[in-house]
Amino acid sequence: MEVAVASRTLAVWEHRKVVGLLVRRDLKVKYQQSVLGYAWTMLEPMAMTLVYFFVFGVILEANRGMPDDAGAYGGFLLFLVAGILPWTTFGQILGEAPRAMITHSKLITTMKVPREIFPLATVGTKFVEYLLTWPVLLVFVFALGGRPSVEGLLLWLPLAVVLTFMFGLGVTLFLSSVNVLLRDVERLTRILTRLLFYGSAILFPAAMVLDSEDVPGWAATVFQLNPLMGIFQMHRTVWFAGFEELTPTALALTSSVVGSVLMLIIGYWTFRRLEMSVLKEL
Repeated sequence: MEVAVASRTLAVWEHRKVVGLLVRRDLKVKYQQSVLGYAWTMLEPMAMTLVYFFVFGVILEANRGMPDDAGAYGGFLLFLVAGILPWTTFGQILGEAPRAMITHSKLITTMKVPREIFPLATVGTKFVEYLLTWPVLLVFVFALGGRPSVEGLLLWLPLAVVLTFMFGLGVTLFLSSVNVLLRDVERLTRILTRLLFYGSAILFPAAMVLDSEDVPGWAATVFQLNPLMGIFQMHRTVWFAGFEELTPTALALTSSVVGSVLMLIIGYWTFRRLEMSVLKEL
C-alpha cells in the first residue's frame, strides 16, 4: 500500500505541468469573457461581508469583545473579512468538488495521466484565486488597525493554508469519485456547505459559544470537533496579535490537524477504491 501511494505521488509530481496547464485553462475560461475579470473574485465575498456586518455586527451585536482600535466596528469588520475570504475559497472547492471528474471526463478517458491530477487541479485553481484576494485583505488589515504578529505569520498562517488545502483536497477526492456513481451527492453537498458555514464560526467569534453559560458542555465539545472551526480561527488570529479569544483551543487545534489528515487519507483511499468503477461510468 505504501509503495503504491509513493508511486502514485511520484507520478503526479512528474505530471505537475499538466496540473499547471489545467489551472491556467480554468482561470482563463472563467475570466476571458468577463468585463470585470479578477474583480469578480472580490465582489461576491465583499458583498457578503457587508450584509453579514450589518446583520451580525450592528443588529445582533456579535462584535462585543472584539478589538476596537479602528472604532466600535472596525475590529469586527476585519474579523469578517479575514474569515469570509478563506471560507469563500473553501466553499467554492466544495461547490465544484462533486463535478471535478465529470467536468474533465473527456480528458480522463483520453489522457494517460494519474487521475488524481484532475481533483488536484480543481483545488489548485481555487487556491490561486484565494492568493489573488490577498492584496484586498492586506488593505483591510492596515486600514482597520490589524495587528499582525510574527507568530501568526510564521506559524498560524502557513498551518491554516496547509490544512485548508489538505482538507479541501481530501473532500474533492472523495466527492468527485462518489458523485460519479451517486449523483445525489452534489445536492447533499450544497446542504452540507450551508451547515458548515454556520457551524464553523465564520460570522461570530467562537468564544461566544465556548464561553456561553447557555451552551451545554457536550455541545461546546462537538463545536470544537469541527476541523474547519479551528482552521478558520487560525486564518484570523494572524491579524489580531494579543487577542487570545481568537486563538484555537487545544481541542480545536488537534481536531483541525487530525481531521485534515484523516480527510485526505479517506478521500484518497475512496478515490483509488472507486477509480475503475468511475472510469466505466465516464
